[in-house]
Amino acid sequence: MNVASNITSQDSLRFTRRPADERGEADFGWLKSSHSFSFGQYYDPKHLGFGNLIVINDDLVDGGKGFGAHPHKNAEIFSYVLGGALEHKDSMGNGSVVAEGGVQYMSAGSGVTHSEFNPSQTDEMRFLQVWLQPEVENIKPAYDTIDLTPADKDGKLKLFLSRDGRDGSMTTQADASVYAATLIESQVITHDLPAGRKGWVQVADGTVRVNEVELNKGDGLAIEGSGTLIFDQGQDAEILFFDLAP
Repeated sequence: MNVASNITSQDSLRFTRRPADERGEADFGWLKSSHSFSFGQYYDPKHLGFGNLIVINDDLVDGGKGFGAHPHKNAEIFSYVLGGALEHKDSMGNGSVVAEGGVQYMSAGSGVTHSEFNPSQTDEMRFLQVWLQPEVENIKPAYDTIDLTPADKDGKLKLFLSRDGRDGSMTTQADASVYAATLIESQVITHDLPAGRKGWVQVADGTVRVNEVELNKGDGLAIEGSGTLIFDQGQDAEILFFDLAP
């Protein structure tokens, strides 16, 4: 692997690592956020997104704090809760609290206003906020949630968001399939990335290896080409895997 460029090739696959310590950082006191792609005041023309994946923010929110009511339009947004809980309210009349292991999803479509808060007054909460581009704009907004148990993602890729809602996943307007998995050292996951697609791995916790590319907490991995992906050597690893439109 070329350490300087973080790029390696293997057969018909090409991997580009996005190191955690090279992400954009924001610190508002109550919110600490790491940006895999350009977002807010962080701008890097080399990291504007990957395919139709345009935002991955790793957010840590103080107790009792959060994001007041604000608008979104024509974005597919989900929050993957890694610790604590996330309270959501929106202009569609939805209200929910999603705890660790849960995912909330919002299709902003023609326009929606929502707020997100940490309902605990004392404990921090951590979540990954992810935005995808929809295939069709200005549709009717929608909201959904799903709870993933530890068994759902133990040593396997659990589909939780997809274009067709298959296998009990939530339905998105983006051309994407999004999976979660946890791995310990003895576990191996294989997945075929078909021609004409892109892949992205985001390491939420721990360490893992993808086709012999070693990844740490916060690292991302862009995957181009086609072939079999091998996830192994997990050390308390939790990952998201995106199968994306080209």
